[in-house]
Amino acid sequence: MFAALEALTDRDPNRRDVAASVLGDLLRGNALDAEATRLVVGRLVGLTVNEPVAMVRESALNSIGEAFNHHPLPLRLVQPPAAVTPTMEPELLAHALHIFGATHDPQAGPLIEPFLDHPDTEVRGEARRAAAEITASTTGGRAHNS
Repeated sequence: MFAALEALTDRDPNRRDVAASVLGDLLRGNALDAEATRLVVGRLVGLTVNEPVAMVRESALNSIGEAFNHHPLPLRLVQPPAAVTPTMEPELLAHALHIFGATHDPQAGPLIEPFLDHPDTEVRGEARRAAAEITASTTGGRAHNS
């Protein structure tokens, strides 16, 4: 895990991409406890905001999404990409919206709502699914992650 975290800062975008994918494998396989998951997700979130190469940002977003399969994560941990969603490519935006919805936090609603009428059908669909995730969790009695 630590070698992959270190590789996230490598000069070579291919190494950063592989590192993000390796971390996603760890998150998908439930190899990390809650504390390590938050550490990894926090580093990946930073990459989604500051990374200049789209394929690396996409790998980071995919990996963050994997974390929700085994651990509840708070919106505040995964919210930083919201600052750049208006400029994201549609594929990346769809991943970000999925992540916001996966928090089940009603405060993610305003991050998702602007994209319900997005011109890209994939983005619109993911925005609707993310909004439905939040609605289902709040009406179904599920507590949001804090």
